[in-house]
Amino acid sequence: MKLDLDAIIVGAGPAGLACAATMRAAGLSVTVFEKADSVGAVWRRHYDRLHLHTDRGHSGLPGMPMPSDYPAYPSRGQMVAYLESYAARFDISPVFDTEVSRIHRDGARWHADTAQGPINARAMVIATGIADAPYRPSWPGSETFAGRVIHSSEYRNPDSFAGKRVLVVGFGNSGGEIALELANAGIDVALAVRGPVQILPRDLLGFPILSWAILYRRLPARLVDFINAPVLRLAVGDFEKLGLRRAAKGPRQMVEEDGRVPLIDIGTLARISDGSIRIRGGIDRFTADGVTFTDARAEPFDAVILATGFRPDLRRLIPDVQGVFDQHGMPLLTGQVTAAPGLYFCGQITVPTGQLREIAIEAQRIAGSVKAYVAHAS
Repeated sequence: MKLDLDAIIVGAGPAGLACAATMRAAGLSVTVFEKADSVGAVWRRHYDRLHLHTDRGHSGLPGMPMPSDYPAYPSRGQMVAYLESYAARFDISPVFDTEVSRIHRDGARWHADTAQGPINARAMVIATGIADAPYRPSWPGSETFAGRVIHSSEYRNPDSFAGKRVLVVGFGNSGGEIALELANAGIDVALAVRGPVQILPRDLLGFPILSWAILYRRLPARLVDFINAPVLRLAVGDFEKLGLRRAAKGPRQMVEEDGRVPLIDIGTLARISDGSIRIRGGIDRFTADGVTFTDARAEPFDAVILATGFRPDLRRLIPDVQGVFDQHGMPLLTGQVTAAPGLYFCGQITVPTGQLREIAIEAQRIAGSVKAYVAHAS
């Protein structure tokens, strides 16, 4: 392993691989550390039916578009295969099965603590992603529930839920798609939706919804939502009639201000409309055989799937650096210089123009910045 490194990259998912490729193309020496045993570990763990919500044309990493024979919205398996091919094409060989437990700065160099000992470099890039720390809320009585409770990151397919009454908690894309798959498999499923929501079609007027977000990316969020509101209402219909509440903030505002991604509908609304998916409110408490909701309705369930998202707190990884995280432990800046010289984050925030597209842009920007930083520090 090269010890005189220009940069260490933590994570061998899309962001880590993109940074490795662009930084090596810039003439920098880098090593990628990955705690799992393969690239794209998070993608391998996603549920079987998952497809990208961003179209193929806007989802490729720097220097290698997605294969032209992929469908418009590639599958989970195709994404994994693409990441493997990307690593091979750019000769990226991460150090697998090696978790970076702590990062700190000592003088002009950054140090990464691993089980194999400390490794240091002039710059440090955190590319661990936003789906690596499942959030599991707690409710009164949950310890008495006799059924099965899993996070959506543990869900694979409907097979083990046949004949059961299932509650899916959360109305993000994972929750909506898992409920849809269960309903399509003939399983009794309800969807617990605590607050108001926004819903987008995957395609609008014949174009991927992402294309519209990119087209309007330089306009203020409120203006974009105002422009889009009439056509979106026509596209998704009056979902308030289905027992859902429409959020006061539009989809773009919701992403930019709250970090919440609207549901991109690929059939969930139709199953709600025909009664295959029942809408319920927030959970008040668990009982021995089910759940009591905030409207006092009680229902029995055999299993609960928590599609409650992820909350990575990077302060645990980098506890001694000030001025780079918000109150939730998420980076204040990603894809650019932070308040700590030589420390960078890639792909760590939610954006309305597509996570993979943003990763590609950030990786190229980081490569240029690290090259200048290393040259200045030498």
